[in-house]
Amino acid sequence: MAIDLSTRMNFSYGEPRELAPGIVRIVANNPSPLTFKGTNTYLVGSRTLAVVDPGPESEAHCAAILKAAAGRPISHIVLTHTHHDHFDGLARLAAQTKAIVAGYGRTVPPKGSHRTAPDGREISSVSFAPDIVLRDESVLDGDGWRMRALFTPGHAPDHLCLAIEGTGVVLSGDHVMAWNTSVVAPPEGRMADYLASLERMRGLGDTLYLPGHGGKLREPERMVRAYLVHRRMREEAILGAIREKPRAISEIVTLLYPGLDPKLLRAASLSVQAHVEHLVERGLVGGDGPPTSDRLLYPA
Repeated sequence: MAIDLSTRMNFSYGEPRELAPGIVRIVANNPSPLTFKGTNTYLVGSRTLAVVDPGPESEAHCAAILKAAAGRPISHIVLTHTHHDHFDGLARLAAQTKAIVAGYGRTVPPKGSHRTAPDGREISSVSFAPDIVLRDESVLDGDGWRMRALFTPGHAPDHLCLAIEGTGVVLSGDHVMAWNTSVVAPPEGRMADYLASLERMRGLGDTLYLPGHGGKLREPERMVRAYLVHRRMREEAILGAIREKPRAISEIVTLLYPGLDPKLLRAASLSVQAHVEHLVERGLVGGDGPPTSDRLLYPA
């Protein structure tokens, strides 16, 4: 099953756009090869609001959220995960609104507020202790809205999707998107968790995903199945390459991604590494130590 990706997206930076009844999107002006047009912030509700993913630290984006609220109280701020493009705007918005903060939470060693992932992204090294801790199937209630948390680690260890009850809409964060496949990059990403989280989302009967980047995803069940097939085919291709002869991750990337944009080379390398780690866990691939870019891998 091919993945039918779509880069269609109708938006203007900072301008609210209603995508479903009671669900408004504001796109932050932080485009990049990994964030697409920018981070999507969602306002959920009508009388009082929940803000999902306050986005990057940006005075302009915070002001756009408050303007879109149009005087309605923002009672809750909810995080799908703590990658900086979703999380860093939290402190500014929370200070302005005094809202209750909800999310999975995470604890990391005290090494400063930012560190750089191997693919060049800044990843979270901040401990996050929300006012309300959400776990799988946790329900969060507001005035006129209710959302149910679906724990979906893989892209990030603390990732949640949020089902807006009574609507068929899921705010899918970076777990499933329409414009591209999700990045699963060690050490933040773990392929075994990601595949299990995709299976977690099957058969729920949802009709619309609104992701953390990019436009609407109107056939979510079909896309989840396509993501699973894509990942399994990619893993079979990697395993086939290693069975053909011992290869390093760097050679496998060249083989699988001919003509790749150099800006995406490191992300592709980390994606292959995540698949290799999963193959090692399954006892199908081995090597002389943990998989690195230039270490040869062998069929087990």
